[in-house]
Amino acid sequence: MKDPKSDIRQDIHNSDVPEICRSCEARHKGVCGALNPAQLAALAKQTTRREITEGTELIAADEPVASYSNIMSGVVKLSKLLADGRQQIVGLQFAPDFLGRPLKADSRIAAEAATTVRLCSFPKTTLERMMKEAPGLEHKLLEQALNELDEARDWMVTLGRKSAREKIASFLYLIAVHIDPEVDDLTDGGCSFDLPLTRADIADFLGLTIETVSRQLTKLRQQNIITIANNRHITVPDINLLRECCEG
Repeated sequence: MKDPKSDIRQDIHNSDVPEICRSCEARHKGVCGALNPAQLAALAKQTTRREITEGTELIAADEPVASYSNIMSGVVKLSKLLADGRQQIVGLQFAPDFLGRPLKADSRIAAEAATTVRLCSFPKTTLERMMKEAPGLEHKLLEQALNELDEARDWMVTLGRKSAREKIASFLYLIAVHIDPEVDDLTDGGCSFDLPLTRADIADFLGLTIETVSRQLTKLRQQNIITIANNRHITVPDINLLRECCEG
C-alpha cells in the first residue's frame, strides 16, 4: 500500500509550491489543500503571518469582516454575548481550521485567542475571487463547515445528556485529539497538553460551575485517569481510559 505521507514529503519539496506553504499543515489538511501551486503562489502574495497573544479579540460579533485566516497553531474560542453581558462559549477551533465565515458580510459570533495563536491571514476579497477560480476551494470550505456542524451536534449531546464527569472527560478528550497530532480514535498510549481555557471558561463551555469543574478534575486525577501539574498541564497516561470516561 502506498504511504500517504510520501505524497506530503514530495509536495514539501515541490519547487512550484511557495516556500511559505511547503511545511504548512493547512496546505495538506486545511482549505489550502484544494489549491494548485500557481493558486497557492497567488494567495501567498496576499497573506500575512502573525502571532496573536492570548486574550486578543480576532473577530468582533456583528462587525464587518475584512479578512480570513488559517489557524497555524494555538486555540481560538468562539463565543456569543447575550444582551445582559453574559458570555457563552459555543466552540473551539484548532490548527489547521479556517477562521471566518465566507460569503457573509459580518460574523454572528466573536472569536478570541484562547492561547497564543499563529495565523496566516488574507483579504476577504482575495479568497472570494479564488473561490470562483478554484471550485475545489469552495468545496473544501463547505466540507469544513459541515464538519463543524457535525461536531456542534455531537457537543449538543454532551451538554444535554452527559453527567458532569462525562462532560469533563469529553472536554479533555476533545483537547487531546486536536492539540496532539499523534492522538486519534485508534490511539493507544498517553499524551499531554496544556489546558487552553481557564476553569471559568471550561465551566462556561460545559454549562457547569467552576466548583464542579475543579471537583471533577480532582476525581479524575484521584482515579489516575489524568495527572495535573501547575494547575493547567494535563497528562493522560492512557487515552483509552479517558475515552471510556466520556461515555460513563
